[in-house]
Amino acid sequence: MATVKTSRGRGRKGAPREPLTVERIVEAAIAIADAEGTSALTMRSVAAALGVQAMSLYNHVANKDAILDRMVDAAFARVVVPTDVDWRTAMRARALAIYEVLRAHPWAIGLLESRRTPGATTLTHHDATIGVMRRAGFSAALVAHALAALDAYVYGFAIQEVSLPLQPSEDIPALAQEVLASMPSDALANLAWFAAEHVMQPGYSFSDELEYGLDLVLDGLERAHLAARPARAARSKRGRD
Repeated sequence: MATVKTSRGRGRKGAPREPLTVERIVEAAIAIADAEGTSALTMRSVAAALGVQAMSLYNHVANKDAILDRMVDAAFARVVVPTDVDWRTAMRARALAIYEVLRAHPWAIGLLESRRTPGATTLTHHDATIGVMRRAGFSAALVAHALAALDAYVYGFAIQEVSLPLQPSEDIPALAQEVLASMPSDALANLAWFAAEHVMQPGYSFSDELEYGLDLVLDGLERAHLAARPARAARSKRGRD
């Protein structure tokens, strides 16, 4: 039988214990949430995954909410906001990084922006994001518009994707053809055309739509940013006069 390590004492064959840490607790919690969702996440389930008693967790985290805060921090740690590029490149990279986190961890979709006690990594991420746009000359109002539009798009896309009645391994074109075959095509001419011309084409993937829509959002923000420049310049001139 393999050596069993716990946070108390030694393993069954005398192996040194692996200390219980906040990092290990968060890793175990993320693994549970990845497999079963946050509804399965409890102090007891995390303790069981680590091979310890639930009470021992309280020496490192206050409660389940504290674990959730740490999980959000761990997620935002994977979202790098470039600070040495133009705002559009930085915001595009951020959006795609958030999407990859949401795709890998669907539990994060409803969690990343929900914390009342966000951790340092979460706050640093948002500060860096705002800083990129502020340095580019965005007003506070336009920063708010940009973050709302970008995050609504990325989170909304992730929700839509995870809600699709499809498995990643499924042949989507074949499935679309099967669905259409069961319906009267003459009554659904537009749907049949769209499916044949796009969805049923080889290599189709819904996730490929992400970047097209993201660029539309960024195009709109760029127009708003450029349009605001003359107004800012005029206000600045009036202030000097």
